[in-house]
Amino acid sequence: MSSYQGVALVSPISFGYQKQSPRSAAFFIGSVLRELITTSAIDKAEIDGLAVSSFSLGVDSSIALVEHFGLEVRWLEQINVGGVSGLLALRRAARAIEAGDAGIIACIGGDTAHHRGFEATAANFSSFSIDGAFPYGAGGPNAAFSLITANYMKRYGATREDFARICLDQRYNANHYPMALLGHKPLTLDAYLGARPIAGPVHLFDCVMPCAGGEGFLVMSTERARALQLPYAELRVADELHNAHRKDPVQDRSGWTTYIDDLYQQSGFGPEDMQFLQTYDDYPMISMMQMEDLGFCRKGEGPAFVQRTDMRFDGSGSAPGKLPHNTSGGQLSCGQAGSAAGYLGLTESIRQLTDRAGSNQILNVHRGLVSGYGMVNYDRGLCSAAAILSRGQS
Repeated sequence: MSSYQGVALVSPISFGYQKQSPRSAAFFIGSVLRELITTSAIDKAEIDGLAVSSFSLGVDSSIALVEHFGLEVRWLEQINVGGVSGLLALRRAARAIEAGDAGIIACIGGDTAHHRGFEATAANFSSFSIDGAFPYGAGGPNAAFSLITANYMKRYGATREDFARICLDQRYNANHYPMALLGHKPLTLDAYLGARPIAGPVHLFDCVMPCAGGEGFLVMSTERARALQLPYAELRVADELHNAHRKDPVQDRSGWTTYIDDLYQQSGFGPEDMQFLQTYDDYPMISMMQMEDLGFCRKGEGPAFVQRTDMRFDGSGSAPGKLPHNTSGGQLSCGQAGSAAGYLGLTESIRQLTDRAGSNQILNVHRGLVSGYGMVNYDRGLCSAAAILSRGQS
């Protein structure tokens, strides 16, 4: 079953984005926890569940953090699956709330970024990539997503101008979001097209910038959120599938295709009812793939869809269709803070649905869709997840 009853998401936190940091991952996770407690005005002792995601914790674990932070919990998870970490943490926390296994669960993703730290992470990402990819000259994620992008362009006729539509509208959104590391820099079509090539059709502004930072939110019952007088978003439906379509020679779809119709049916909404879309955007090609697989257009129609769709948060673009997309700027403009990037779309969605987004707030927003993607051993992302959220009742 993919539907949920009475599950509230509150107190969205984004913390400390910086290109590099001497601090540890525990610092960013702990700082998010502190902000969650402060903004929700609860006592730390009320948090009896913790889900943590991080690539840079090293030998530390979620239970070590429990001791370090002075928590006492009866529900504990450590979920390190990159771009779906936040959605998986949410799904598991939601079921724990429904079952009564915990009362308030903190879901936090946080990572640090030392000098050349991403190089070490990529080189030691998994034993499978170490043994089966790098000895043959694999060039890390840029090479894998260059293959995916080139295949899509050849098969469906997409151009770099099509991918630019995603990147430019996201940068506009980031220009209105203070936390975005590239938010102070406008991006033009000429600058995008003229950027230096990285790998095949993938150029500079198609790539995320690794950084340090943290993201998090609290999960509790809607009854408790109302009792605490906390504005909340409500989880309506969610699902996940991993290693889907594994026989496809080159990835141009993922697990969303197998369950998105059920999510819409169970929620009572369709793609035309979604007032925003937050996709996992490590590359614009992957966002376009999600737009197709999530039902906003058919496979291969992504280029036409983005050309006719204004994806700015305020609908100020000239395209006739309107779908606010990655309203904080996404990873392509905020930066990719390790596993915290898998929480970015969720925290931004909660902000939007509780009117806490500030200068990039969507007007009169009541529901939206969040999707996640990630974890590359060889040539494709293995994980997919999606959730529909709605505004909570006051």
